[in-house]
Amino acid sequence: MNSNASSTTTLTQLGWNNLFHQQLTLDDLEHHQIARISEHHRSGYTLLSESGELTLSMHKDLPDMTVGDWLVLNEQGQFLRLLDRQSLFSRKAAGSKVAEQLIAANVSTLFIVCSLNDDFNLNRIERYLSIAYDADVEPVIILTKADLCTDTEEKRAQVQALDAMLFIETLNALDAEQCQHLLSWCKQGKTVAFMGSSGVGKSTLVNTLLGDYTQITGGIREDDSKGRHTTTSRSLHPLQSGGVLIDTPGMRELQIHDCAEGVEQTFSDVQNLVNQCRFSDCKHENEPGCAVVQALDKGDIDERRVNNYLKLMREQEWNSASLAERRAKDKQFAKHCRSGQSESRTRKKGY
Repeated sequence: MNSNASSTTTLTQLGWNNLFHQQLTLDDLEHHQIARISEHHRSGYTLLSESGELTLSMHKDLPDMTVGDWLVLNEQGQFLRLLDRQSLFSRKAAGSKVAEQLIAANVSTLFIVCSLNDDFNLNRIERYLSIAYDADVEPVIILTKADLCTDTEEKRAQVQALDAMLFIETLNALDAEQCQHLLSWCKQGKTVAFMGSSGVGKSTLVNTLLGDYTQITGGIREDDSKGRHTTTSRSLHPLQSGGVLIDTPGMRELQIHDCAEGVEQTFSDVQNLVNQCRFSDCKHENEPGCAVVQALDKGDIDERRVNNYLKLMREQEWNSASLAERRAKDKQFAKHCRSGQSESRTRKKGY
C-alpha cells in the first residue's frame, strides 16, 4: 500500500465527490463500505478505502471495471455494485483482437504527456485530445524534456495552434519546482490521469509529484532519443495536494472507437468546413462543392490536420463497427447457451 494511502485516508482524499455520494442509499451509509480500485491485476483488483487496502478476486459475475472505479462492498468486503462513472477512458485492444479495453475511470483532468525530443508528434496529441473531449474531461498538454530541446517555444506554439484555449505546460519532469504548476489541477476531490506514449517521461513526472520513487524510470536510448517503457500497469495514487493521480502504461498504439464527437471537437475548424459541403456523404476528395477541398486549395487550412481528421474518423468508425458486431455475436451466443440450458433442464424433468 502506498504510504499516502494509510488507514486514516478519507474518501475525499481518494477523489470522492457529490456525484458519487448522491448514488448511495441509507443502507449503504449505515452498513456498507465504499472503495476505489487502485490497481487491476489478472487475478483481481486492489482497492483503497477508509479502512485501508483491500483485495477483490476476479469473478465472472463482476462487471467490467478499471482503475478509478468506485465500488460498494458489504461488511465482509464482497462486491455489491459499481457506481455510475463520471468519465471513462477506453480503447480498442491492441493488435488484431476485437475487444474494448478500459483504461481509467472517473477522471477530472487528463494530462497528455509528450516529450519535446524525437517523440514530439502533433497527430498523436490530436488523438489524445479526441478521447479527452469525448469523455468530457479537461485536457492539459504537458511537454516534457524541455532541458533537452532547443526549439521549445516553436513546438509549444505548434501545439497552441491546435486550440487557442488549450492549457499547455512546458517543463523538465525532474524539476520539482516546475512540476508544482501542475498541482492546480490536483486539488481535493479531483482525479488526474497521465497518458502518453512510451518513454516521454511520465514515470519521472509521477515520481516527482508523488515525492517518492513509486514508478521505476528508464534512461533515454541514444539511438533515437526515446525513453524506455517502464510503467507496465495502471495504478492510482493519492497526492499530498489532496487530489488523486492515475498513471497508465505508455501506449504507442491507442486505437480509438466510438469517438466521433471527440474528433469533431478536436478538429472543430475542419468539422465546420465539413458541415458546409454540398453532399452529406462527401469524402472530401474531388466531389463538387466540397468546402474542405476548396479551403485546402486556398491554403486556408493545414493539410496535415485535414488528413489526421479523416484518418481518425475512419478509424473510430471501423473500430466501433467491429466492436458492435462482436458484442452482437456475444449476445447471440449467450442467448443460445441459455436456450440450451433451458432445454436440458426440461429434458431432465421428463417433460
